[in-house]
Amino acid sequence: MNDSRTPIPVALLGATGLVGQRLVTLLDRHPLFALREVAASDRSAGKLYGEAASWRLPGPIPQAAGRLMVLPADPSRITAPLVLSALDASAAREIEAAFAAAGHAVVSNARSHRLDEDVPLIVPEVNAAHLELIARQRSRRGWTGYVVTNPNCSVIGLALALAPLHRTVGVRKVVATTLQAASGAGYPGVPALDLIDNVIPGIPGEEDKLHVEPRKILGRLAGGVVEPADLVVSAHTHRVPVQDGHLIAVSVETGESLDPRRAAELFREFRGVPQRLGLPSAPAAPLVVTEAPARPQPRLDRTAGEGMSVTVGRLAPCPALGLRFEILSHNTLRGAAGGTLLLAELLAAEGRLP
Repeated sequence: MNDSRTPIPVALLGATGLVGQRLVTLLDRHPLFALREVAASDRSAGKLYGEAASWRLPGPIPQAAGRLMVLPADPSRITAPLVLSALDASAAREIEAAFAAAGHAVVSNARSHRLDEDVPLIVPEVNAAHLELIARQRSRRGWTGYVVTNPNCSVIGLALALAPLHRTVGVRKVVATTLQAASGAGYPGVPALDLIDNVIPGIPGEEDKLHVEPRKILGRLAGGVVEPADLVVSAHTHRVPVQDGHLIAVSVETGESLDPRRAAELFREFRGVPQRLGLPSAPAAPLVVTEAPARPQPRLDRTAGEGMSVTVGRLAPCPALGLRFEILSHNTLRGAAGGTLLLAELLAAEGRLP
C-alpha cells in the first residue's frame, strides 16, 4: 500500500460527465490518491474545470479540482501514472489504448475493452485474481502500461450477489429483471416526457452485457485466460423514473438445492480482498441482507455502505428455478465511479501501479 503521506497522482479522463463528476467528489481528500489532472473533450480543454463542468451533484465543486486546467485526452499531455477513465464508450477504446501504450495504468468504467480476452473485468471482492491477466496483456500488446475495467452498473450488483452462491453450490441459470434508474443513462439521459409516469422496457445494449459479463467475472483463470463460468443469464431491462439505484429481481437455479435461510447466511458472510486489505472505498459488508417484506427500495437502500454495498431482500423459494431474491445497488457509486475507484485502490494495494 502506498504511503498515505505521498498520495499517488491521478488523471481523470471524461472529467466533466456525470461519472467523472462522481469521481472528482470521491477523489477529494482521498487517503491514497490526489487528483492532479483532468481531461475532457476539445470544447472543454483550456478552461478551468470549475468553468467547464456543468455540475450536477449536490454541493459545490471541490475547490482543488475546480482550479485544475482541463487538458485534452492525449497521453503526451498527461503525467500521472494512474488514469481513471469515465470516457464515453464511443471514444474510450482508442484513447485508453493510447494511454496504456504510453505506460499509464488505465482503470476504465467504459465498456470498450471489457470483453477483450486479455483485459481484466473486475469486481474486486469477486475476482481480484483476474488481475494476473495484466502480464499477458502487456506481453501480447507490447504496452508498458495496461487497461483494467469496471463492469456494467447492473452487472456489478448481480455478480456480487451470485458470487457466494456460485462458490458454494454453483449457479446454473439466472433470470434477472432490472429496474434501472434514470441516472444510468447519463446526462441529459432519457427525455422527461418519455420517462415520467412511464417505464421503458429494453435498454439498448444492457441485456447483452448482463448475458455475457457475469460469465467472465465468475469464470476461472487458467493458462493465462479466463474460462467463462458455465451458467446462463436471461435478462429483461427497464428504465424507470428513479434518480439513482438499480433494482434487480433475480431467480436462480443452483447446482444443489439452497434454502433461502442458508442463502441469506452466505450473503451476510461474504467478504473479499478489499475487506481483508481495508481499502478506503470498501464497504464493511459488500452484501447487506434485509428481511423487511417490501425492501430493498432505491430511496431507502441505495446509500447502504455509503453507496458501495448491495442490499439483498425478498429471499424466497422460486417455483421455477429454486431461489429468488431482489438486489439494489447505487448505479453511479458502486456501479460506476465508486467501483472504478475501489479497483484503483486494489491495484495500489497489490503494488501494480507504475
